[in-house]
Amino acid sequence: MIVEIHDLRLVLGGQPVLNGVDLTMRAGDIYGFLGPNGAGKSTTISVLAGLRPPASGKVEVLGRDPVAERAWIHRRIGVLSEQSGFYEWMGAAEYLKWFSGLSGKRIEEAEAALRLRRVGLDGRNRAPIGTYSRGMKQRLGLARALLNDPELLILDEPTNGLDPRGRREIHDVLLEMSVNDGVGILLCTHLLDDVDRLCTHLGILSRGKTAMEGPVADLLAGQRAARYRLRVPAPESAANLPAGIRVASMSGEWWHVELSGAGDPAAAWRELLDSGLRVEEIHQEGGGLEELYLAATETREAV
Repeated sequence: MIVEIHDLRLVLGGQPVLNGVDLTMRAGDIYGFLGPNGAGKSTTISVLAGLRPPASGKVEVLGRDPVAERAWIHRRIGVLSEQSGFYEWMGAAEYLKWFSGLSGKRIEEAEAALRLRRVGLDGRNRAPIGTYSRGMKQRLGLARALLNDPELLILDEPTNGLDPRGRREIHDVLLEMSVNDGVGILLCTHLLDDVDRLCTHLGILSRGKTAMEGPVADLLAGQRAARYRLRVPAPESAANLPAGIRVASMSGEWWHVELSGAGDPAAAWRELLDSGLRVEEIHQEGGGLEELYLAATETREAV
């Protein structure tokens, strides 16, 4: 296990903040960590990073106590927070070179350029960071989080500010790291589309307690079919769709499809795109992750 949390509890200012958090990750997992604002996601991450000692419960990161061995763990994890600060007068390559010196794994200009290219920032190496859009800063923040080639990557809203193409490019980078390099990725997001495409495992937090956790496919099993709307701009046949995807109706460029509850949405969409079908948009209409999330949070949040 690269992360193992069991019955984590934490009290701040005399108030219980975490009331029984469970989270288990293996190498190569992409774990969607979801919950309403104030549910305890950021506090849990601060415990994982060794910044807050738990009141009780088991917490291990890469097999070690994150408080007792914080420096050792920090050399092996990467973190992209939702609000990332930069020296805006620096160029991106200069910034990565400088920051790599702080992390103890110094890189030179050529490697900085390669790392920027990987996140889609090639050609802007020398432009001042202050001229970057929000989406470009998100890409730079991801490049910074990857400087130490981490075994565990913790991302807080990594696709904020990105257009659909940019989100897809970042998704591809994360999938490559997970599948080819065995990096575990803890993804905190409010975008269920990101979870749908990327995540192998899911944990939903509500009022400081894990309301639901497990492999996405297992959590969706037994649900009624999830419904989606796909935009297919060219005339295409629906005769040879992957197993588990059924076209309920078509209206112009839009296909209304159902995805079997036993299927893994991320795997289904990858198989669909690999089949050669041109799909430009996917929108969830009901069922699936949205209903799981609402069922896990509404009851508890209403208490």
